This record gives sequence, structure tokens and C-alpha cells, in this order.
Amino acid sequence: MRKNELIVYRSFVDSALFKRMSAVMEYDTDRDDQFEYINLIYECIAMLLNEAGRNGFYGNLWHCYLANILVNDENSYSTACEVRGEVSGTINQAVLHDIEIIKEYFDFDFTELIEDLNVRELEYVLNYDQCYEESKIYNTRIRDRICNLARMFEESDSPEEMKSMLTQFYKDFGVGKYGLHKAFRVDRDKYGVRIIPIKNIKHVYMKDLIGYENAKQKLIENTEAFVAGRPANNVLLYGEAGTGKSSSIKAISNEYYDRGLRIIEIYRHQFRDLNEIISQIKNRNYRFIIYMDDLSFEEFETEYKYLKAVIEGGLEKRPENVLIYATSNRRHLVRENFADRDGASIGDKHGSDTVQEKLSLANRFGVSIYYGAPSFDEYHEIVSALADRYGVTMDKAQLKSEATKWEMRHGGLSGRTAQQFIDHVRGVEEV
Repeated sequence: MRKNELIVYRSFVDSALFKRMSAVMEYDTDRDDQFEYINLIYECIAMLLNEAGRNGFYGNLWHCYLANILVNDENSYSTACEVRGEVSGTINQAVLHDIEIIKEYFDFDFTELIEDLNVRELEYVLNYDQCYEESKIYNTRIRDRICNLARMFEESDSPEEMKSMLTQFYKDFGVGKYGLHKAFRVDRDKYGVRIIPIKNIKHVYMKDLIGYENAKQKLIENTEAFVAGRPANNVLLYGEAGTGKSSSIKAISNEYYDRGLRIIEIYRHQFRDLNEIISQIKNRNYRFIIYMDDLSFEEFETEYKYLKAVIEGGLEKRPENVLIYATSNRRHLVRENFADRDGASIGDKHGSDTVQEKLSLANRFGVSIYYGAPSFDEYHEIVSALADRYGVTMDKAQLKSEATKWEMRHGGLSGRTAQQFIDHVRGVEEV
């Protein structure tokens, strides 16, 4: 096998399982160490079964493993093709050279090896029925895409066709963690700042959010401009608790994923890592929204100054593929007091400067969208719509009466309260 001739996809050579399977494929009937060789085969079977358990793969596990490396390999070709599709230049010849080699691994026939050595157990991994749906790495949709790509590679007639399939996958779904996942969180360990995929996010869409049509339209217009590469603004969604601000962000994450939009959620204590986060994503072909939920600061908290510098004010220009969306129950984000307004704060000669300092963060968001608490009638419209959506059978008059009692005892008028009430009713009805 020609693994050492790989160029663009050189990372294959670093894979322990790939090295072992290469050695298995180099089977020689005259070799003296047949016992050790058979042990190597069983070791590969165990490793492939472990891959199936981690990733949820099914079918030909060896082919799924190869496909998984290809869709995660962030090299000069794959990152150029993500979202944009096929590129021109000499790189295509280098990639085709590699695909010719990788296709040899896909096309390898294990039949003779199984017969000669009587290693029937190898068939377990060549036609594997999954024992459960879950994957520790991918959600079901992504896992299925990788397994389907493996099957397409199996059926490809030439390296050129296989390369075309892979390039189309990069265009449609991207490459690596940013291509295969919608949303991310940030972590810091001994190796530095890491952007980690969030495997499961709620599948909510804008049409699922009842009411707030003007607010949703403003958010859609700004996001549409952003993903289309036109000028767009940082956005602050503010207003009453439980009105759908965070759900709106989740909705755009789902709505625009196929157009290359990705969401990275960060928390207040991570603001000092913002420059490092941006440096990791600024040269990718995706559009990134850095999302901050429930953003607000007490007057003694100073983390907001890191955020101010990143949004607007630092020497380095913010990349065109990055925006910041935040939600807050406060319009002005940094808590003010009357002493700030009237200049009576002890030790502060310039009260107006203090006010401007505290307002300056909110003013750096070019678009501010208000989500107010629904009226009594709007609340019941939300309840009624949710009841219809979930097939709640309670009489309409009783539903309205019970919904009123519920909101009086559970947080007042809001979309969240309405959803919680409907969840309660559904739970009771299903008993």
C-alpha cells in the first residue's frame, strides 16, 4: 500500500488504525510471523468496533473510518472548498494523486485474507449493524451523512468521481468541526483556548416562535445580509425574560446553517479570550456569530471593557466573517444608579463621563431589538397556537382559564410561561 506517498492528506499516515490496517492489507501468504499477523487483524477489528461505538457508524466500518478522516481533514484544499466548492489550480492534481491512493484502500477486497487465515470475525466490521442510534461525537444527521458518503465512495468508478463527491461534500457541509456542527462553546485548558462542538441544539425555527414579527424580521434582515457577505451589524436583543430572545438565536443557527453560518457561545468570564477565539476563526470560509446570552454587568464588574475593545475600539479590525449577537434583560447592559446621573457619586467629579462609559457598550451594537412581554390577549394567542401545534385536546375555554391561573402562579405573561403551561398540560393528558 502507498500510504507514504500521500501529500495533501498526509494526516492519514499519523493514524494508528490506518497504519495497522495498511499492514493488514500488505498480507503475504509466505510470511513467518502469521500468529502475530492474525493478532494484528483482531486488534484492528477491536479498534474499528470502538470507532463504531464512539461515532455511531454502521455498514462497512473501515470505509466509514476512511470517510470520517476525509471529512475532518482541514488542509489547504478542503478549507478552500468549504462553502465555496471546487477551486482551480495545481492543488487539484495533488489531491487527485492522494485520492487515487485512498481509493485503493476503499477497493481492497478482504475475501482472500478471510479465507486463507479463517478470520471470519473480520466480516463483523465489513457489514456492521448498529446496536443503538447514539453517537458520542456526532448528532444523527451528521453521522448519517458520513456513512452515506462512505457508501458513495464504495460505488464510485474512478478517483476523479470520488474526488468530485468529496469536493461536493465540502461545499454542502464543510470540513472539520466547523463544517459538521452548527454550534460551539469555548473551553480553556493547559493547551490554551479550544472551540468545542455542541452536539445537540434545539431544532427550533423562526416559524416556531409565535408573535414578535417585527423583532424577528429585523434579526432576519441583519443575518441575511451577514451570510450574503453584505455589511451587517452586531445585534443586541433585549427585553423581558422568557420572550424568545435566546430562542431566536437558536432559530437562526438552524435556519442559516446550510449557508455557512456557525454560532459560538461564550460566557462573561471568557471575554478576555475573545481575541484568541477570533484568531482561530477569522480565516475560515464560514460566517461566525459569537453569541452571549443574558449579557449584563454590575457596576463593579469590568469584563465588559474586553468586549468593548473587540466590538469596536481596538487597533485590529474585526474580521468580516464575525459578528456578535447578545441577549439581555437590560437595554444598557451595565448597571447605572442615580448617583451616576446627578454627579453625586463620591469621588467622581465627572458624572456625565461615568454615564457615557456605561452606555458605550450598548451603543456599540448597531442593531438593538426589543422583545416586550406579551399582552394578556397575546399570551393566550401563544397558548392557543402551542396547544394546536402539540395536539392538546383541552376545551378552549378551559384552556384559557387554566392558562390564566398558570401565569399568575408561574412568572407572569411570557412565551416561556405559555410553553411551560402547555408542557404541563401535555404531561397530565398523557398520564
